[in-house]
Amino acid sequence: MLRIENLTKVFEDGTVALKDVSFDVKDGEFLVIIGLSGSGKSTLLRCINRLIEPTEGRVIWNDIDITAARGKELRRIRRQIGMIFQQFNLVRRSSVMTNVLSGRLGYANPWLSLGHRFSSADRKRAISALERVGIAEKAGNRADQLSGGQQQRVAIARALMQEPRLMLADEPVASLDPVLSHSIMQYLELLNRQDRITVICSLHFLDLVHRYATRVVGLKDGELVFDGPPNELSQARFEEVYGEEAQMVSVGGYAE
Repeated sequence: MLRIENLTKVFEDGTVALKDVSFDVKDGEFLVIIGLSGSGKSTLLRCINRLIEPTEGRVIWNDIDITAARGKELRRIRRQIGMIFQQFNLVRRSSVMTNVLSGRLGYANPWLSLGHRFSSADRKRAISALERVGIAEKAGNRADQLSGGQQQRVAIARALMQEPRLMLADEPVASLDPVLSHSIMQYLELLNRQDRITVICSLHFLDLVHRYATRVVGLKDGELVFDGPPNELSQARFEEVYGEEAQMVSVGGYAE
C-alpha cells in the first residue's frame, strides 16, 4: 500500500505545484494520473521517489516513510521503484545493453560498475529483460540508432533490472504515435498483471486512460479534483479536470 498524505510542493520561485494532495494506492493497481501540463503530475511522481523533495506531507510505502528516509535506507527504497520518463533518459551514445545494465547499479559493486564490469548473472538478466520487451536482438546497437518506441522499450527493460515492486511512468507515450503508444502501454499492463507490479502512470490520452487504468486520479492546479474508476470519468467530471481544454478532447482522442 502506498499512501500520499497531505503532499505539498512549493518551488523556490513561489510556484505551488501540489496543494495538500492525499490518496492511497493499493498493491497491484494500475493508477493513471491525468491533468493539464503544469497540473502537478510530474511533480507528484517525482515526490514519490524523492527525485523532488516535497515541501510538506508524507509518502508512506508499506509502512515506511519515504519522505523521512535518508542514505542507505533511501537507496534501498529507490531500488524497488522503477521510473520511466517521457524522453526515455537513455545514454544515447551507449549500447542498449549498457543502458539496460545501468538499471542494476543499485545492486552492483560500485567500483566494478564504474568500468561497466557487471556479473554474468546481471548480463543474463539484461537479455531476459530485453526479450520481455521484444528487442533482445538490439542489445549491441547504440541507443540513438533506435526508434522512439524501441528506446522506450529499452527504458522499460532498464527499469525491470531493478526488480521493482512499483513502477512510475511519467507520460511514457507522449512523444509516440497512437500505435506505438498502445504497444508501450501493453508492456506496462503485462508487468502489472503478470508480475503484480503496481503502476502509477501520468497520461494525456483519454482513450488510453479508459483502456488501461484500473483507477484514475485527476489533478488541476496542483489539487486533487477526481479520484475514481475510469468508468466514472464522465464528460462533466473530465471538464472538472481539464476545464475549457476538455472541449478539445474526445473519448477516443488526445489532449493537447
